[in-house]
Amino acid sequence: MAERVTRFAPSPTGPLHLGHAYAALIAAARGDRFLLRIEDIDQPRCKPGYEAAIFEDLEWLGLHWENPVMRQSTRLWAYDAALVHLCNMGVTYHCTCTRGDIKAALSAPQEGAALIGPDGPIYPGTCRRKQRASGALRLDMAAAIAALGEVQFTETGEQAGTHQYSTAQMVETIGDIVLARRDIGTSYHIAVVVDDAAQGITEVTRGQDLFDATAIHVVLQRLLALPTPRYHHHRLIRDDQGKRLAKRDDARALAKYRAEGATPQDIRRMLGL
Repeated sequence: MAERVTRFAPSPTGPLHLGHAYAALIAAARGDRFLLRIEDIDQPRCKPGYEAAIFEDLEWLGLHWENPVMRQSTRLWAYDAALVHLCNMGVTYHCTCTRGDIKAALSAPQEGAALIGPDGPIYPGTCRRKQRASGALRLDMAAAIAALGEVQFTETGEQAGTHQYSTAQMVETIGDIVLARRDIGTSYHIAVVVDDAAQGITEVTRGQDLFDATAIHVVLQRLLALPTPRYHHHRLIRDDQGKRLAKRDDARALAKYRAEGATPQDIRRMLGL
């Protein structure tokens, strides 16, 4: 069997909680090689103290990873190169619409109920043919899929099997997603596919909340001539009300459990591992 390479890719924007512990432990268990990536591209929100705490928490859990650790903040050149490639292919356009503009367009009587995709309300394509010179960079999904045909990926999680998406599905349920914003030079979608390829990731393990974004990533991988890994989307760790844990939920921060005397084995038991 081929070597399995997995990764855990947290953002240093807050303390790690039980959900992060579960994601990291699942990734480490599924890989022959386990890598760490710091997704610190959102520099205004990323703090050195949070990054240091990530290493401390993961070491306390008993996890070990290969060095050097990849940091997105050092790889802007790679994302820029990917964006230039897509622009040269003619599958992108600039968009000057604000969130208010998009909301207003989608709420027009003739539009009906706004459809929600992986990135939120599906963009109505207002700027698609206006040849803007600046603004957010969007993927023209119809143009992209025209060059690719059917999109598919292999899932090994709870929805195991081969998942296929037609052109109509990609256009109608995902739409023209943002590839780069004015305030941040790239999007999560670009960064994650470029970085996974650079690290040689063969199996992406992540939460079920990102399942619907996977088709986007496969499209970008194929446009950029990058390999498509297998995907394993695992269950989410939720609070007592059934809500997915967030970094602001300090009551479930690993550091707090550790300060109260919990052991790594206690954390594993709490997570059903």
